[in-house]
Amino acid sequence: MTHILVVDDRADIRMSLSILLEAHQYQVIEAENPQVAQQKLQKTTIALIILDMNFRLDSTSGEEGLRFLAWLKNNQFSVPVIAMTPWNNLKLVTEAMKLGATDFIDKPWRNKHLIHKVEQQLTLASLQTENNKIKQQSNAHITEHYSWRSACMLQLFDKIKTIAATDTNILLAGAHGTGKNTLARFIQQQTSQTYQPFVSVNMQSITDPRFDVEMFGQFNASCNDTNTDQFGYLALADKGTLLFQNIDRASNNQQTKLLQVLTNGTFKKLSSSNTERLNCRIISTTSVDLKQLIKNNQFNQELYKQLNTTHLTVPALHERIQDIIPLTQYFIAMYSQKYQRDYCQLTQGAQQALQEYHWPGNIRELSQLIERAVLLNNNQALDCEDLRLSASNPKIELPIMTLRGAEITLIQKALLQTDNNIPQAAKLLGLTKSSMYRRVEKYDLAKN
Repeated sequence: MTHILVVDDRADIRMSLSILLEAHQYQVIEAENPQVAQQKLQKTTIALIILDMNFRLDSTSGEEGLRFLAWLKNNQFSVPVIAMTPWNNLKLVTEAMKLGATDFIDKPWRNKHLIHKVEQQLTLASLQTENNKIKQQSNAHITEHYSWRSACMLQLFDKIKTIAATDTNILLAGAHGTGKNTLARFIQQQTSQTYQPFVSVNMQSITDPRFDVEMFGQFNASCNDTNTDQFGYLALADKGTLLFQNIDRASNNQQTKLLQVLTNGTFKKLSSSNTERLNCRIISTTSVDLKQLIKNNQFNQELYKQLNTTHLTVPALHERIQDIIPLTQYFIAMYSQKYQRDYCQLTQGAQQALQEYHWPGNIRELSQLIERAVLLNNNQALDCEDLRLSASNPKIELPIMTLRGAEITLIQKALLQTDNNIPQAAKLLGLTKSSMYRRVEKYDLAKN
């Protein structure tokens, strides 16, 4: 039976749609608001969503409907959505389509017209699913995850394998574009939580006035039916993983509230007296030095301790020298498949340019560069000119300094890349273990 989710705050509208759709052999699931719809989507396989764009928040802007569409997109729900509103608002239609709505219909609807749109969207979705299966089968070697070569990444994944099966909180630190969010999803995939919710929250986008509702949810005191409650991120991530992107961007007020939840292991929805238990793993990401923020009184030290049970540093791309060319070839294959282009070989000049570039934008920059190059290239090879890497982007070099300062800098970098493994750092620098130990002691570089 094909399940269609109807999201509308009016019971008479839901009933009318249920009668119409069930008469055409569809199974209807009702939701009074987007928050209930989110819960339904976690429990049932939905083939199509009919979404009212306006709810109790207001009656014209469609803000709640747009927010729900954004949630679907962020959580990678590939479900066709027919958006519905009584207002002929071209701007709203445009915004909804940008966020993933696949069709639009006005209220009051004409039954025959609505059923036609439902059948059309279900047919298109079915064809898309079949096409994706065919592509996956014929290009399985391309769609596999990239396998890292660099020693620093192999060491990182060894640590992940060790901690993944636990429920310990994890802090992922690293520069912008190093792949921290992708790594967080990979961590969940290595656990028994693989098929549990993965909820990603960008702390940079949550304002203080909205924080309590979005994080904790809200109890509807005017109705005894718990299905009308608004669920927050903590509840949506139940039994799964909650990712705090850019945790350093949380305000002092937000940090205090998060600390209380993590310390007590419980939380309450707004307007509710019932205590709910926190039941999810917390993974946080940051691109800045949180210890420095703590010194500047910009980050709560106790919250840092709660989030930092396990600390993982994601290396910058220029530290993964062995991966730059294989990763580039991986992206070429991926984008050639996506845009139906012939695979392009890298010339020796292009390979040298890629390895000498300093990659300030890390993997994200490399991915975008190769996507552009594949799209614009009409030859069988990618050269320096196709990559558009110029001498104005030199590889990072040591600045002029004393020999003592240069030696300390190189030793610190080697220790960082090997996670303070002195024998491995010595090997990177071409030193014996005893020579490396003497220098670490001489410059007082041992990790405290």
